[in-house]
Amino acid sequence: MRLHVDQRHERVLELVRQRGSLRVAELAAELGVSAVTLRRDVEALAAQGRVQRLHGAVVWPGEGAVEVRERAEGAEGVVVGMIVPTTNYIFADIVRGAREAVAAQGARLVLGVTGYVDAEDAVQAEHLVAGGAEGLLVAPSWFGGVPVDGQEKWLLERGVPAVLVERSAPPANPAAVLDRVRTDRAHGAAVAVSHFASLGHRKVTAVLQDGPHAVQISAGFRAAVQSLGLDVDTAAPSVREHGDYEASVDYLVEAVKKRGVTAALVHSDEDAIVLVPRLQACGIRVPDDLALIAYDDEVAGLSDVPLTAVAPPKRSVGELAARLLLQRLAERRSGQQPGPRQHLDLLPELRIRSSCGGDSSAG
Repeated sequence: MRLHVDQRHERVLELVRQRGSLRVAELAAELGVSAVTLRRDVEALAAQGRVQRLHGAVVWPGEGAVEVRERAEGAEGVVVGMIVPTTNYIFADIVRGAREAVAAQGARLVLGVTGYVDAEDAVQAEHLVAGGAEGLLVAPSWFGGVPVDGQEKWLLERGVPAVLVERSAPPANPAAVLDRVRTDRAHGAAVAVSHFASLGHRKVTAVLQDGPHAVQISAGFRAAVQSLGLDVDTAAPSVREHGDYEASVDYLVEAVKKRGVTAALVHSDEDAIVLVPRLQACGIRVPDDLALIAYDDEVAGLSDVPLTAVAPPKRSVGELAARLLLQRLAERRSGQQPGPRQHLDLLPELRIRSSCGGDSSAG
């Protein structure tokens, strides 16, 4: 449905207020109107002093307007490189958030994809920097989410500012000095366990993928179980062990029928969707016999039994990482002293649906 002009103006104000500045083309696309129509809207709002126009961007007025304007001018023509292992799963929204933030400041995002091949990280970085990228947003193909055996060396040798995205480096590792933005996945797991406890579950388990996020999720799960005084079943195999789900299905069936497990956290929601019908075929009903919470919330709501899920703030991760990198590039261009390096952890939220029973009104 097409918005009335007054509704469109209010939506423009809402979006610009939230994000500080936006490119006219991005704003037009988000509202589903032509750039010509959007420019007329912006001219009208600017004439009322409600927004400011700048080099094809719309800027929110007020105390931060000068800073936003300076950032936008400083970023004009800047090329930002971004390296991700895939454009699927969580990275689709992370890339989208980064692209929008970069475009809002007049810069351009160029993407490199590594396919989770460790050696490809350095290849993509070299290609992007040689092509004019002045800084890098990087989600390296570090299997455990952190570098081992010098995997960070290529990143530190590029000679351009870099921000780690959904990755981190342990203290004393050379890459620990880099800026980073990631989801606090341990917090998300703890929120899931707390929800189980609030529903009366006393014995729980976690069935997790091996990969970059497993350590964080497992740590948060264990900490919450201990804090809440719950019993935990620790014999779970990695989901998709040996390339299939049979080990996970067998484990969960036995855990429920023989050891009294009543709730399980599953990473990811794609895996949880696979497990639900297989469990039901073995006589384990979700949520009657086993409450499930999925982790990632990519497709959890589309399950036959809609899955309660931990939802990382994916777009915000990309957006804040891009803004942080553009800040570093502006500092470098102006010759000013760089501000303190930042390690930003964003908290995920729990989206309640049917797979835990109880109240699913928040789905």
